[in-house]
Amino acid sequence: MTQTDPRSFLYQPGLLDPDSAKRVTRDALSACDDGELYLQYSASESFAFDDGRLKTADYSTASGFGLRGVSGEMTGFSHANDISEGAIRRAAETLQLLDPAKGTVAPPPRNNNRHLYTDANPLDLVPFAKKVDLCQKVDAAARARDPRVSQVTAGLSGSWTVVEIVRADGFVATDIRPLVRLNVSIVVEENGRRETGSFGVGGRYLYDQLFEEELWNRAIDEALAQALTNLRSVAAPAGEMTVLLGPGWPGVLLHEAVGHGLEGDFNRKGTSAFSGKIGQRVAAPGVTVVDDGSIANRRGSLSIDDEGTPTQENILIEDGILKSYMQDRLNARLMGVEPTGNGRRQSFAHAPMPRMTNTFMKGGDDNPEELLSRVKDGIFAKSFGGGQVDIVSGKFVFSCTEAYRVKNGKLGDPIKGATLIGDGPTALNKIIGIGNDMALDEGIGVCGKGGQSVPAGVGQPTTLVSALTVGGTAG
Repeated sequence: MTQTDPRSFLYQPGLLDPDSAKRVTRDALSACDDGELYLQYSASESFAFDDGRLKTADYSTASGFGLRGVSGEMTGFSHANDISEGAIRRAAETLQLLDPAKGTVAPPPRNNNRHLYTDANPLDLVPFAKKVDLCQKVDAAARARDPRVSQVTAGLSGSWTVVEIVRADGFVATDIRPLVRLNVSIVVEENGRRETGSFGVGGRYLYDQLFEEELWNRAIDEALAQALTNLRSVAAPAGEMTVLLGPGWPGVLLHEAVGHGLEGDFNRKGTSAFSGKIGQRVAAPGVTVVDDGSIANRRGSLSIDDEGTPTQENILIEDGILKSYMQDRLNARLMGVEPTGNGRRQSFAHAPMPRMTNTFMKGGDDNPEELLSRVKDGIFAKSFGGGQVDIVSGKFVFSCTEAYRVKNGKLGDPIKGATLIGDGPTALNKIIGIGNDMALDEGIGVCGKGGQSVPAGVGQPTTLVSALTVGGTAG
């Protein structure tokens, strides 16, 4: 290896080399069904420009390994930030607590992955001053848009991660993962009332895209439009009503209320609302839900997952029928199915688990305008903020960051304080219209599960739901 080889960040002379990594992994996992040595190096940076000045500029690097052994249903896991043969051998002592494997050793992942993003390091290709200058430009341009703008926050962040997965059977897989993101938040004020709008964009590519004037100006326009819309919003109504969900980012509701319930671990343990329902109708006809980690340059995409399995398109629900779950290697083996490329971890310090990548509903044949015309009394939810979901029941509560009243098929006043309340399985069966405008989100999603956060993507077309409970503030 040369110093220009990204793997040189993982293998340092005198500490660990590729051959010794294979050897120590083979020794450590000799009595296990499955497992891997996961090596990782990451560099990340973030800039926050607020109130006309640079508030923070952070840069950090981290490296380490995670060693996992699996025997039956038991897992042993140990990690350290010292990538050396000695440290790995010490970590291997943890695996001696596992019962020796009695079953057939799990085969290695298949080798048919595609390269979905560049190997280049985005952090090194753009000078510090240029990154700060972009934040300054965003701040100045946003303030010049409208005199009601009282505060602008511009955030720019990027990371570059090198991972290598080494197995006892000699399998080795490497992935180089870039990730960038731009966020714009704008506060407007008029007659003592203050409202906020925000917009973000990102993905697994270099900073170049974010520096294009057209893109960052669009981010400003979207954030400002949302803030000004909220400035004239009225109290949200309350009660059960028809809800029209916008395309793209509103797919976060699908991700939370349905997606997590389709992950393998919950279904193996029988704790999901979708457990034991493969082959059964779980959604209205026409509803097809997919998880696809193999879409080039997307935030939630991975050439290989964190166990070395290539990502792929996984059809979870097809025309309303439950077809499959998302699987890592452990749950797939215990359930007698194939891994689906959904074994993910936050970092070397975390064991993998089944996680979503880019999860979305496929488009239908309905015209979005026609769907709006069918809403006699309801709301149009264009964008969402935070939410809470119970995996067992699928019950959710989501807050809308931009929504509108709809009466007799016409958009009315924007509304403030609206929350959507329901449960995923019921909501899926109340879908009565699917637009032909399917869109993925702009690349800002972060998914949390079991104390771990990973980048994720969502998406959907304009979707008409016959009835959801709307929690509002109108008296």
